[in-house]
Amino acid sequence: MKRRKLFGWMLTFLASSTLAACGGSGDTTSDLPEEINIGYLRVPNDEKIAKTEALFDEYFADKGIETNFLVFDSGVEANQAFASGSIDFASMGNTNGIIALSRGLDVELIWLHEILGEIEALAVRKDSGIEKVEDLAGKSIATTFASTSHYSLLQVLNEAGIADQVQLLDMQTVDIVAAWERGDIDAAYTWQPSLGSLLENGDMLVSSEQVASMGHQTANVLLARKGFTEQYPELTADFIAALIAGGNLYRENPEQAAAIVAAPLGITVENALGQMQGSIWLTAEEEISEAYMGTSESAGAFSKVMKETADFLLEQGSITESPSQEEFDAFINPKYIEMYLER
Repeated sequence: MKRRKLFGWMLTFLASSTLAACGGSGDTTSDLPEEINIGYLRVPNDEKIAKTEALFDEYFADKGIETNFLVFDSGVEANQAFASGSIDFASMGNTNGIIALSRGLDVELIWLHEILGEIEALAVRKDSGIEKVEDLAGKSIATTFASTSHYSLLQVLNEAGIADQVQLLDMQTVDIVAAWERGDIDAAYTWQPSLGSLLENGDMLVSSEQVASMGHQTANVLLARKGFTEQYPELTADFIAALIAGGNLYRENPEQAAAIVAAPLGITVENALGQMQGSIWLTAEEEISEAYMGTSESAGAFSKVMKETADFLLEQGSITESPSQEEFDAFINPKYIEMYLER
């Protein structure tokens, strides 16, 4: 189905007209922002590579734009920042992207960082006697509510028929690790690098890769404030370009990429590489393929994933309204990737 065709045409017309008048490149207003505020997760992905290698500076520093990075432990915090208008871009799990849309935040989804696999999983203690999901009946399980981990955990428990037989505890990742070390919890579904701490004396029972094979795909995504993207479409495409450069570095030399992010994350290079290999990194062309975001002309399959996930979250009481399929089609905006590819 066609999406934003008129809007895309108007952007192209306005950009070309202003370029002709000014004879320059990029967003052709004289009032570029003084700073860009970016919320990120502490995970070894394309954004972390781009941040550590100062790839964003290649697009923004030369224009006199300062980039401010704020770390968020979860998408809940990022959505709060979006609601206050204090950030322009933020990474989060796709479940929190759904929550942002359902709450009417003025944002759009413009990039898929990675499709989650073994970077996120359900961990149980070694020698606990828990060998299958059904063995968790009567046990306490920690996760971060409204996250992709929470969503995947609920799918696993429902599949095993024990969703009403476990005690679920809502914790931030740092609290999950602390509770695990104290012996307060029997299991936890969380993501790296916290997951790695749990697996030092625990076992992986189920990963998000296995949950995806059950038909429940999850991803880390990038949301952007529409007040920014609509005013500065070229800068938004520049942001995408920096992410693509970070992803290309990983594809060309995984070991080097792992070394780049290991120290800032406080993990070993081996651990970083394992985490990076535990998810699927998409190229720009794959991002806008039918299997994922689709194009401005036709929505991709990920929009349906978002809708199905939203319906599930509604059933669980995590959201009060599930947006329509058409709203998800409009929410996922591949325009800025297309602009990058047209350069």
